[in-house]
Amino acid sequence: MTSTDPMWAGFRPDFERLRKVLTLDGVPDRVPFIELEIDPELRAAVLGERTIVVDDPHDRTGREQALEQRIRFCCRIGFDYVNAWAHAGFDVRQVLESGDTAALSRGQRQWVNESTGVIETWDDFERYPWPTPESVDYFDVEYVAGRVPPGMNMIVGAAGGIMEWVMWLMGFVPFSLALHDQPDLVEAMFRRIGDLWESIYRNLSEIPCIGAMFFADDMGYSSGTFIRPDEMRHYVFPQQKRLAEIAHRRGLPLCLHSCGNLQAVMDDLIDDVGIDAKHSYEDKYLSAAKAKQLYGSRIGILGGIDMDVLARGSEEDVRVYTRRVLEACMPDGGYALGTGNTAANYIPVRNYLAMLDEGASVGCYS
Repeated sequence: MTSTDPMWAGFRPDFERLRKVLTLDGVPDRVPFIELEIDPELRAAVLGERTIVVDDPHDRTGREQALEQRIRFCCRIGFDYVNAWAHAGFDVRQVLESGDTAALSRGQRQWVNESTGVIETWDDFERYPWPTPESVDYFDVEYVAGRVPPGMNMIVGAAGGIMEWVMWLMGFVPFSLALHDQPDLVEAMFRRIGDLWESIYRNLSEIPCIGAMFFADDMGYSSGTFIRPDEMRHYVFPQQKRLAEIAHRRGLPLCLHSCGNLQAVMDDLIDDVGIDAKHSYEDKYLSAAKAKQLYGSRIGILGGIDMDVLARGSEEDVRVYTRRVLEACMPDGGYALGTGNTAANYIPVRNYLAMLDEGASVGCYS
């Protein structure tokens, strides 16, 4: 067996399997697997490779090696697609970091400073070195497009989302204050980033081997949306809807990844924005099984194996939990198996593989 052979006998890539889930167009032969992203540490560990290749935008050779490893991982795990991202090139500068305590540690973990931002005033907005449509980095997508294995398609998107980048550039605290004090600045931020994202998604949608599009835009806490639903409808959804319209004009399903409790605005996301499938669930506020019950007749349900179970449970805990999710979500199709967020480096490898093994053994419709 080579590093590109599927782990499970009889698994062969077929994007049609995943397309049926994303479009609710019939029942596939088995439950497909899906992830928004796979941390390079977990990717290497699953493949049994000692070299952890991190995608550094400034290292072309390193990027190629990381993308080759991504393709090997997708083939080995039994995915029906390879995902790749365009990079807009924003500079947030306000990055904090701390030691990474995961078993597959990367040394340091980073996150964006929520207290301050690089754009807090109109002067900041005018001086900021905004990326242009011509400066967007499509290298990852173009590289993978030339190497997609037979039977697979690509799922593509832009790194980060529209609301995320507004909050990251402004800082969450200044953004929250600006909603009251400077609504015109907030409006301009969403419009500026929305215009760029429209250009990116239009370019991505024209690549022949694209099978679906993803946009990742975290919009909530476990208790509810980051901002009021009416503010979401005013600022956020009109920009996201532009992406859905681009995808649908090309006949491509659009998948949303968003953390947070979005139940107050799910009807808006489905009926107004026009998402075809939703990714990222947490038992604390909405399990995949409950999402299937509430929304499964309208959108595909993606992932949902709770991150806490994957990170802290035993292998048997993961197997029992995964079987329970499959039993709830498999009927009538419309479900793809994966983590509730991402294949993170703090998930034990044995637990990640146990989740997939249950999908391979009990996720067959025939």
